[in-house]
Formats: sequence, structure tokens, C-alpha cells
Amino acid sequence: QVQLVESGGGLAQPGESLRLSCVVSGFPFSEYGMSWARQPPGRGLEWVAGIYSDGSATFYSDSVRGRFTVSRDNTKSALYLEVNKLKAEDTGTYYCARDQHHQYYRPFNSWANLNEFDVWGQGTQVTVSS
Repeated sequence: QVQLVESGGGLAQPGESLRLSCVVSGFPFSEYGMSWARQPPGRGLEWVAGIYSDGSATFYSDSVRGRFTVSRDNTKSALYLEVNKLKAEDTGTYYCARDQHHQYYRPFNSWANLNEFDVWGQGTQVTVSS
């Protein structure tokens, strides 16, 4: 059974940091690119960050570049998102998702197309408030 389980969300003050995790099972994690996306309250889902299957390249949306870092540990089938210098507008539910294409080195301009990701976790809530 394919499963993605996020954790690590919570309440943080502006400027603080959190580390989100996504543990995967049911498919060969090291053979798929992965993404993080988020859904702010009352708004649609937006792509945040992506990483190649081998971790050789990472990609970010303009709104988080320089503050967020995506990484993976293929030996643990785990994906991570370090979220630093948090802002109120970072509040939302954060999801990890699997690229629908196996062993595919996705071009930069296609990462934001969320239709390209076929398996999603249940999400972890991040709330940034003073």
C-alpha cells in the first residue's frame, strides 16, 4: 500500500523554524522525485519545493526560496522540509507528493504543475502567529 505520512507541523512565531517530515512506504522512494505543496486557509493548493529522486537538484517557488530547504534521505524513505524565517503567510497545511513519472528529471518550469503528482499525504498543519 502506497502511503505518505507528514509530521512536524505546529504553532510557531514569526521568524522561527520548523522541520517537516514525510515518511514514505509502498513504493521505491529513491526512484521518484518528490514535492512539497501547501494550502493556506481559504485558498488553493500551491507548490512550494521539489527534489530529484537522487537529491541532486532542488527547486523552490519564489515565495519560499532562500527560507525553505527541501532534502531527502533515501535510506530512510524520508523527505524533509526545513522552514526558516517563518512568516504569517506561511500558515497552511503542508503536503508531500510523489511525481507521477518514474525516474524522471523534471524540468524546472513544470514543478509547479500539481497535476504531475499522483500520490499525496494527509498533510501537517503549520500555523505562524505571534
